[in-house]
Amino acid sequence: MKPTSLPALATRREFLWQAGGGLTGLALADLLVQDGLAAEGAPRPELNGGIHHPARVRRVIQLFMNGGVSHVDSFDYRPELQKRNGEKVGGGTLLASPFTFERFGKAGRLVSTLFAHQAKHVDDLTFLSGMYTGNSTHGISSYMMNTGFGLPGFPCLGAWVSYGLGQISQNLPAFVVLPDKVGMPYNGEGNFTSGFLSALHAGNVVKAGGRTPIPDLFAHERHKFVTPDADREGMSLLGKLNADHHRQHPEDARLDARIAAYEMAARMQSSAPEAFDLSQETEATHQAYGLNGKLSDDFGRRCLLARRLAERGVRFIQVWSGQDGPSGNWDNHGDIAKNFKTQAEKVDQPTGALIQDLKQRGLLADTLLMFCTEFGRTATSQGSTGRDHNGHAFTVWLAGAGLKPGFSYGETDEFGAKAVVNTTNHHDFHATVLHLLGIDHTRLTFRHNGIDRRLTDVHGRVIKEILA
Repeated sequence: MKPTSLPALATRREFLWQAGGGLTGLALADLLVQDGLAAEGAPRPELNGGIHHPARVRRVIQLFMNGGVSHVDSFDYRPELQKRNGEKVGGGTLLASPFTFERFGKAGRLVSTLFAHQAKHVDDLTFLSGMYTGNSTHGISSYMMNTGFGLPGFPCLGAWVSYGLGQISQNLPAFVVLPDKVGMPYNGEGNFTSGFLSALHAGNVVKAGGRTPIPDLFAHERHKFVTPDADREGMSLLGKLNADHHRQHPEDARLDARIAAYEMAARMQSSAPEAFDLSQETEATHQAYGLNGKLSDDFGRRCLLARRLAERGVRFIQVWSGQDGPSGNWDNHGDIAKNFKTQAEKVDQPTGALIQDLKQRGLLADTLLMFCTEFGRTATSQGSTGRDHNGHAFTVWLAGAGLKPGFSYGETDEFGAKAVVNTTNHHDFHATVLHLLGIDHTRLTFRHNGIDRRLTDVHGRVIKEILA
């Protein structure tokens, strides 16, 4: 008798349900997909986890400052701006930074004292000081920095990383998003969407400050009838219904995503509670991250959670600072001296603690930590004490594996109004992050509507100057 070919995924899952039933069947099905049935181009040991070349980075933590961090008030000291405060230039009035800058690290880099906790680690950071998107609208620039495109509907960086590399841990998602407790950022979940990729790769939003960070992971306490046995029987029936639906609608990819989501939820019922339990950390760690601080508690809690998720196998973690709207974020149009200071106090201590913690635990050896925003602010004033949007100049920093520590690439003009030397944009930034993960940005593609789409569109170059 001629050997039969490998059955389709739906048939295999149905067989496992009939043979094992319940969550066991789901787990076995998932393991079969991961072991021996992996798609061509999956991470290989000889490439250190990369798919195109040896990877330097295994996981990513991205801290995203929503609203547009003023580079000239944080990491890009411009002496001419300070000297010529109040002068009329190009139809505007120059506004010197109201904050003190001091020299930090062996290189003596000038950093605003509002960011003193981060500045203590300046010799571990790699700055891109000539960044630009060319657009000064929040929604568009936020999309650019997250998805590579100015329009909605495209997969974000985290989704592409999940698509290209998959999960590290089978018990936790590949991509987790930790939004600010005050609200979602500009574009909402559009910043962490999977776009035209499978919904499997979208960011899993976790409300770290809530009573139940992951909604619906467990039945509500008032539903006493949901016992473990009843749960298993219900999942078993659901699995059989899913298999039947898949036979009738094999072209509908949404079902696979839904099945995988249930599989993950089942595994997370045992793994997630421990990962999210910050009470396991010492009081000294809580203090270092600024937990229980009036301003730093929320961001500190999420930075600590990001570290815990990273060491437990989450591939890409995004921590947001700031909500949508005219306040509660980094969009400081009215009063830089007051509003910018408040935002800095929320994030600086936790960010510094995260850098130190990753170093002490050895995680920075294969982790990429990034401090990002969608654009900078103008060198001229808006009103008398605020700054407007500036898509022509801003600063981001990176730290971790594969980078030149204590290094800065790119410069703005004498006032910080425009990136002019060794400029880099969002496409270059994304190309470099993927490169560190062992991915060639020109080869990570997905066929959509007749086009081989990629994160960097048809642009981007790896910023080799910052690589170690």
